[in-house]
Amino acid sequence: MPTDQETFMQAYAKCHEPFVRYCSAVAYGKMDTQDLIQDVLLSAFQKWDSIEKKNELLHYLVRAARNKAISVWRWERRNAEITEKQAARLMERGATPEMMVDVSFVHRVLDRLPADQREAVILFEVSGLSMAEIAEIQNCSEGSVKTRVSRGRAKVRDLLDDPKSVEPLHALKTLML
Repeated sequence: MPTDQETFMQAYAKCHEPFVRYCSAVAYGKMDTQDLIQDVLLSAFQKWDSIEKKNELLHYLVRAARNKAISVWRWERRNAEITEKQAARLMERGATPEMMVDVSFVHRVLDRLPADQREAVILFEVSGLSMAEIAEIQNCSEGSVKTRVSRGRAKVRDLLDDPKSVEPLHALKTLML
């Protein structure tokens, strides 16, 4: 009979990639991604017995990460600049200095979206979740998610195209839109 830890790890293995991408996007420039991931995973494992829908672990993890990030942001001053640790990680992945500037701009623009749109865009574009999965996470209809993603994309596009709003982007402007 598998232990709780083995059962948890099997469930987590299925959602590892989208969860890490979501945490990276939510934490970017504000907190350490690995700290967020570890805090949420530890909490989820400790509450594993009380999680009713174990087959929807990703939804639970995303909500927990969002709530944890909000809690941290309430206590710490929000800083949109790239931290040295995050910059080092991007450089290890082959990012050019221009791309790092672009990432910073994109995150500043995303921070200007309403929270529900920002989360929907990040979950769809960065984490690669389906509209149905996002609807479950956000407790709304798929139509609402489609609207949020569409409006979020349009707002990002408008902000990126407005020379007064943010400096022009290079590589990531195309990737995000």
